[in-house]
Amino acid sequence: MAKTVKKTATKKKPVRRENTKADVKELRAHSKAKTPVAEIAKLIKRSEGSLRQKALKLGIRLGHQR
Repeated sequence: MAKTVKKTATKKKPVRRENTKADVKELRAHSKAKTPVAEIAKLIKRSEGSLRQKALKLGIRLGHQR
């Protein structure tokens, strides 16, 4: 009997994009408008986690839904 070799799916390497000045400006505006993080993530096309990390570094608050 011949052995069959199973191919494993190769995982794509994540593409890293730097935050532009426009991205930061938009993030600050959404913070001031108290937009939910999930909605900002869809608009800016970044993950919620990355937005939260950037906001933390900038010293601004996100997710004012409490």
